[in-house]
Amino acid sequence: MKIFLNDNVWNKALERIEYIFDEFDEVMVSFSGGKDSTAIFNLALIVAKKKNRLPLKVVFVDQEAEWQNVVDYVRTVMNMKEVEPYWLQIPIKLFNATSMEQHWLNCWNPEDEENWMRPKEDISIKENVYGTDRFKKLFENFQKYHFSDYSCAFLGGVRAEESPNRRAGLTQGQTYKHITYGAVNSIKLNHYTFYPLYDWNVSDIWKAIHDNKWSYCKVYDEFYRFGLQPHKMRISNLHHETAVDQLFYLHEIEPDTWNKLTSRLQGINQSKHLTKKDMFSTDKLPYMFDSWEEYRNHLLKYLIIDEEVNKKFQVKFKDMAEKYDGMDREYELHKTQIISILANDYEFTKIDNFTSRPESVNFRKWKRGINVNWNRPDRDLRFIKLEDRGKNGHR
Repeated sequence: MKIFLNDNVWNKALERIEYIFDEFDEVMVSFSGGKDSTAIFNLALIVAKKKNRLPLKVVFVDQEAEWQNVVDYVRTVMNMKEVEPYWLQIPIKLFNATSMEQHWLNCWNPEDEENWMRPKEDISIKENVYGTDRFKKLFENFQKYHFSDYSCAFLGGVRAEESPNRRAGLTQGQTYKHITYGAVNSIKLNHYTFYPLYDWNVSDIWKAIHDNKWSYCKVYDEFYRFGLQPHKMRISNLHHETAVDQLFYLHEIEPDTWNKLTSRLQGINQSKHLTKKDMFSTDKLPYMFDSWEEYRNHLLKYLIIDEEVNKKFQVKFKDMAEKYDGMDREYELHKTQIISILANDYEFTKIDNFTSRPESVNFRKWKRGINVNWNRPDRDLRFIKLEDRGKNGHR
């Protein structure tokens, strides 16, 4: 349930950021070049100036396959005198959602320098000293490497409006003292990530940018000219499954970047002819299969050909089968697993999103015999069969 306060999101965001600056030795902005990180960066800059905490530390993980407009905008921010830049151009592995043959982009691989999308920046950090080559663990390890002797908080631009999962994650359960809008990176080291804009909507973001005349990435102007709705304007690396819809616009907006990307990665050129729905569709079960589970098993057998990765998927699916045995709408579980296979989601981000959905959490609670609030909206209970609602689950 939403609770509205007699205040506005601008004031509350500044209040939250000031509190974080007071609580932590080091505060850093996680910057992507997108609209949300533009807002959190500028608000943090206001607070850093007020509290005499300049220069403001800003971290950008450069995933190589980026919009050139993003790179240009990030360069402008990183060269501001009020900013201490941490521009990471280090070798990491990123999954490629556009090809079943070239599953990974080994970005900034020194052995492949002649094929890089562009040269590295003079000011960037170029060596991976963080003990991981995966994006998911990078920020936590970054904090440990640079600030092991200090309490440290990342500020990010994630908002609850973006999805029900994010809303649940940002409003349920305390992360730090009274704060729910964050994530624990290391309790021992007192390292956290916070999202002070969690209750902003997309209109709040653009109003702040407009009213304060903040600079922003000009890709958004091009999206607007193409008629994209504001909530569908997303900036991310160009081979992520959420970016597939934008490959057509890349071809039109930045043809030079397009040409470089098609040379760098397999699957890009064919993807421009498809939408995300075409590539990851689970709308209709193919006629030759009797169930979504059978279709999932077929895709796993013939698409995930790496034996180690295939085994990883099998283990994950077996674990989920046990946890969700007896659920209603079991096909939704299998559809999620199918999308995970089709998107080369080797880190199981899609599945993690599924397991964090309120209906998934409530089913697992019911199955373990933990009391469930039966007054919640039906959508939050829909994985529990109607005849079982109001009853204790089985342990």
